[in-house]
Amino acid sequence: KFFYQRLVEFMSSGPMRAYILAHEHAIPLWRSLMGPTKVFQAQHTAPASIRGSYGLTDTRNTTHGSDSAAAASREIAFFFPDFSEKLWYQQEEPQLRRGLVTYDVEECIHRVAGPPD
Repeated sequence: KFFYQRLVEFMSSGPMRAYILAHEHAIPLWRSLMGPTKVFQAQHTAPASIRGSYGLTDTRNTTHGSDSAAAASREIAFFFPDFSEKLWYQQEEPQLRRGLVTYDVEECIHRVAGPPD
């Protein structure tokens, strides 16, 4: 796309964080929280959204979110090459549903809790 080079330059111009969101409706929920891609539109139709509050231009709109499960899979593989979605769904996702996951503050990652003492 025409804006790709500007986007890459902006995304690599300073610190950034990438996350994998684990929720049945993660994509639409995150996209709603981000607000419209066009900053001007976000500022007028969703001023409390992330882009409405902090976006500067359409390519400097502060945040990104995959628009489909297929795009999310590609982007997860890019940012987290050692992460296996298949293994996560097989091993960790059932633990998450049972509430057996804790957040490691030092590593900024969720982990499956060990067996109870």
